[in-house]
Amino acid sequence: MTGHSYDAGRLNLPFVGISTFAKAPYVQDWDAIEADVAVLGAPFDFGTQWRPGARFGPRAVREASTLFSFGHAGAYDHEDDATYLDGSVRIVDIGDADIIHTKTEESHAGIRLGVEKILAARALPVVIGGDHSINIPCIEAFAADCAAKGPVHVIQIDAHLDFVDVRHGVTAGHGNPMRRAIEKDYVSGMTQLGIRNVSSTARDGYEDARARGSDILSVRQVRKLGTEAVLARIPEGARYYVTIDIDAFCPSIAAGTGTPSHGGFLYYDVLEILQGLAQRGDVVGIDLVEVAPAYDPTESTQILAAQLLLNFLGFIFHARKGR
Repeated sequence: MTGHSYDAGRLNLPFVGISTFAKAPYVQDWDAIEADVAVLGAPFDFGTQWRPGARFGPRAVREASTLFSFGHAGAYDHEDDATYLDGSVRIVDIGDADIIHTKTEESHAGIRLGVEKILAARALPVVIGGDHSINIPCIEAFAADCAAKGPVHVIQIDAHLDFVDVRHGVTAGHGNPMRRAIEKDYVSGMTQLGIRNVSSTARDGYEDARARGSDILSVRQVRKLGTEAVLARIPEGARYYVTIDIDAFCPSIAAGTGTPSHGGFLYYDVLEILQGLAQRGDVVGIDLVEVAPAYDPTESTQILAAQLLLNFLGFIFHARKGR
């Protein structure tokens, strides 16, 4: 190991220490965020229509992320001949938004506040849910940012369209977030990838989504088109907000979720799209939702989530550096 930094400092193995995301520094004061990336937990799952448990998603994804946090001066990718997250990217973990049980509005308000504080600090917000309803306050938090910098195009990677307007009076459950997002005048459009099989939205929801400017592709359509053709359908040079529901993936590799749907993406299906997005425009916000670890005793689901987020962050900042 002579000539390398592997022996400098403590070894700090993954199972040692406090499980912040990627073992990044914890910042308790949301008015003192100094970073390029700030990770916020949103452990809210009262919007679920079937199996709960995603409230434990942030904790599980954080713990899984330690697997990739040996701290050896970044991650070298021999296929790309690039070193990602090489230490020049400052990541902090600001903990979790406060959740008040049975109180959706109050809980969502706490999540929105956290994202607003991250944006005010000019950091990239990465929010770990929680069910998909947590996307609603995340998008709401972008109102001032978009007023200053321009609209966002939402990229949704999911098994379900989540485009329900209202059902039995519910407007902020995990079947509603994309409908709430497209209503914002600062959301310029939407690309919905992976939508398949029995879904949370009826036919009129699909018609409504397309009429409002959404491009909807199933897993099979994405694979038939190929990564480059899919990316070509997304506005180039735009500001992207990316929302990833872990049930977009096949439950054979991501069983730990409340509403698994067979026929989903595999890892590289999504990773290559995310890498292309990072090069095609500016990713300004990310959430990853619906990891419910109790349904996956192998822990593969949260490992997939953590690996995906860390690679995506590497792609984003490598692309920014190259501009």
